[in-house]
Amino acid sequence: MQTIQTDNAPQAIGPYSQAMKANGMLFVSGQIPLDKDGNLVSEDVEEQTNQVMKNLNAVLEAAGSSLDKVVKSTIYLSSMEDFAKVNEAYATYFPKHKPARATVEVSRLPKDVLIEIDCIAII
Repeated sequence: MQTIQTDNAPQAIGPYSQAMKANGMLFVSGQIPLDKDGNLVSEDVEEQTNQVMKNLNAVLEAAGSSLDKVVKSTIYLSSMEDFAKVNEAYATYFPKHKPARATVEVSRLPKDVLIEIDCIAII
């Protein structure tokens, strides 16, 4: 196993890694809409989704992977009312393939953000 860490995405806000590489697979921890300095980017769910995807991409690239190699993602939303807006923004990051995915509404996310996404990719 190998721990993945990049300064191009926000640092973990708890006792976990940005990602772990194991057996040709990459397991990326949930990313929230913080910039690389740890600041919330916006209160808008579409802008938050775009920042989360940028963070995921930065971690993927640091591990030698990319969004094109994502096989599964999970989206956590503070409100399913945002589902359509999130789908629209999310889809722009996967023009070539559509990874398997689950989307769930949760009662609360870290730092009271509107969205968090984690993923699994191949290296």
